[in-house]
Amino acid sequence: MNKRILSLALPNIITNITVPLLGLVDTAIVGHLDTQGSNLDYIGAIAVGTMIINFIYWNFGFLRMGTSGFTAQSYGKRDLKESMNILTRALLIALIISFFLILLQYPIALAAKHFIENKNQVLDLAIRYFLIVVWAAPATLGMYAIKGWLIGMQDSKTPMYIAILINVMNIILSLFFVFQLNMKIEGVALGTVISQYIGLIAVIFIWFARYSKLKKYFNLKASLDIIKMKEFFKVNSDIFLRTTCLILVTTYFTIASSKMEYPILAVNAILMQLFTLFSYFMDGFAYASESLCGRYYGAKDQNNLKKSVKYILIWGLGISIVFMILYFFFGHNLIGLLTNQKHVLEATKPYMVWVLLIPLTGFVAFLYDGILIGMTKTVIMRNAIFIATASFFILYLLLEPMLGNTALWISFITYLLGRSVFMAILSHKTIFGKSNESRTR
Repeated sequence: MNKRILSLALPNIITNITVPLLGLVDTAIVGHLDTQGSNLDYIGAIAVGTMIINFIYWNFGFLRMGTSGFTAQSYGKRDLKESMNILTRALLIALIISFFLILLQYPIALAAKHFIENKNQVLDLAIRYFLIVVWAAPATLGMYAIKGWLIGMQDSKTPMYIAILINVMNIILSLFFVFQLNMKIEGVALGTVISQYIGLIAVIFIWFARYSKLKKYFNLKASLDIIKMKEFFKVNSDIFLRTTCLILVTTYFTIASSKMEYPILAVNAILMQLFTLFSYFMDGFAYASESLCGRYYGAKDQNNLKKSVKYILIWGLGISIVFMILYFFFGHNLIGLLTNQKHVLEATKPYMVWVLLIPLTGFVAFLYDGILIGMTKTVIMRNAIFIATASFFILYLLLEPMLGNTALWISFITYLLGRSVFMAILSHKTIFGKSNESRTR
């Protein structure tokens, strides 16, 4: 079981680590533009433009997660017909969403202008970036669907290869467009778009090379079966609401930080990078949970389902302890890599204790997300995050007048712990009960 878990988790961890590289590469390229004015406007524009597009894509993360759970279950049942139907269904939904994103790109841009404060030409440059990058929506969302399907089919290596390919092509193309063709921010955006489509084309070739036997099961009518569609949207609506709560908490964390005295915003932003680093590793094991738990749940293999959950939780606990030790002994050094401002470094020290608690309080939440997505028991996940999100806001509003930024961190740790505890309690009977024959949610 350990070998299975690691074979699925490690490629996913590598894939997750490549995710922020796209934004980092774009930022680094415009940061070296030789312009008449300051290139800080371009750096800011990339940050804002990436924020807009990522905010949109994050809301459609259910395309990957929902597809992964259903596919893993069909894999466990050895139902190849349904596996093909799930992929077709997810790709059709991705195509429809992409069509509307492209159609509504200008209203979205206007909304962004309304909600984001305009400083110099940063916002105008960001909108120019967004209006090009949005054309990658069919490739990006299509990749969400295919990645979810591949994870469900117990294949985590292909998404890793594609993520590496996309990053390499993005670097090459963006450098060429910016420095050879002098396209500036438009060149960076175009490089991102083309690299996404190259990734999509590559994964299609890989699919036909490895899964061509499934072509005979293609059935558009069966893919659009009303009962299956309703089930798909019901699960994905739960995931969408869960994602909305995640966005609410993380966005409010930043908003609340910005209202505090200098340099709390910078301090919290830097400390949250340590949370992000931990999340890349935990998400890798969460994806492994989706694959294995969905597979065994679909096969009605209760023994291996229980075994996989126990082993994954043990791995999660071990990694969380490693991260706690890492942050305890080297946390200050890691922060030093992110800033050389001494006053900011000093200001982070009182809050490092909360960073130390993140791995221990949060690892169960990450892993149970994967477990429940694999089993498509998304109502449990949704209800748990509803309670945890409410506790975050209530606790912060009560404690903030007395504790300030400490109240924000207490609330965030409570939110992570709440998700962990409530999901573990609410799903215990479903996972560790005598039978998993009941498929009602």
